[in-house]
Amino acid sequence: MAAQKTLIQFKDVYKSYYLSNGKEVPVLKGITAEIKSHEFVAIMGESGGGKSTLMNIIGCLHAVSDGEYFLEGENIGNVRDDFTLSFIRNRKIGFIFQQFNLLTKLSALKNVALPAFYSGKSTEERETRAAELLTAVGLGERMNHKPTELSGGQQQRVSIARALMNNPEIILADEPTGALDSVSGKEIMELFVNFKNEGKTVVMVTHDVHVARYADRIIFMKDGKIVDNNYKIK
Repeated sequence: MAAQKTLIQFKDVYKSYYLSNGKEVPVLKGITAEIKSHEFVAIMGESGGGKSTLMNIIGCLHAVSDGEYFLEGENIGNVRDDFTLSFIRNRKIGFIFQQFNLLTKLSALKNVALPAFYSGKSTEERETRAAELLTAVGLGERMNHKPTELSGGQQQRVSIARALMNNPEIILADEPTGALDSVSGKEIMELFVNFKNEGKTVVMVTHDVHVARYADRIIFMKDGKIVDNNYKIK
């Protein structure tokens, strides 16, 4: 495995949102942190503490209000060009959500292949790759089933395979086990550990201490600030 490098870095990052009446709502209040390549990091904290906002900035979904966000050494915190941000998301980042966000009219195979639609690859190439990923997450026999024909745990496996379609270096997971039973949740977390061992960087938001224990390190947030960059669960 390659030596760890700083992959994600925040320097005194602030993020605010604005209500329709112009009132400012500060969410992140001076975040300084870094995440290494091949690291599995969990972000924990109270609801409303800024966890998902931090994740959205990492994923190039939101720009910072102030401060600097570096991805692979490039300062992209203030990039406003949607094409550039979309390109970064598509090539470097895979997203996994609590609610799966699958298209119900498409099979598991076509859901997984979807992120590569604009890659220039043929339909056959995309679906071959999708089939390989579904097999890797244990759904080789279910790839032609639609999401409504799959269990919650199986749907989350489809969303994980979809996140890996473009072979991203970073996997972002927002409460990935929140809608699953404990057995399915354990299986999903074991997949994440495998991805980390294969060289991916995994960043996960969770409120579940049992899930957080799978991570190499826990960042704990409160009131828009990081209060511990290496939080230990008692």
